[in-house]
Amino acid sequence: MDETEEEKKDDEADYKRLHSFPLIRHSDMPEEMRIEAMELCVTACEKYATNNESAAKMIKETMDKKFGSSWHVVIGEGFGFEITHEVKNLLYMFFGGSLAVCVWKCS
Repeated sequence: MDETEEEKKDDEADYKRLHSFPLIRHSDMPEEMRIEAMELCVTACEKYATNNESAAKMIKETMDKKFGSSWHVVIGEGFGFEITHEVKNLLYMFFGGSLAVCVWKCS
């Protein structure tokens, strides 16, 4: 029984290692803004791995300070959405396998 539990832990560690990079699904942000936003999303999702609401709040507050107000953030595993956003202010990415992060600005 110990071997199967160990194998499960190894498989889970391999899965997390494989899916620990951010995968940008769509973005129309300028490259510099996109890189900063992506790094911020990764940092927030790692820091608040068990609390998506706190991660979204951290991302929103930081984006508001750096790039002006009216930023919105959605983080989760199973959701659908349709949004209106300002041109060159959208980032939709996946992180950690199945965690989706959408960041956009509308005024």
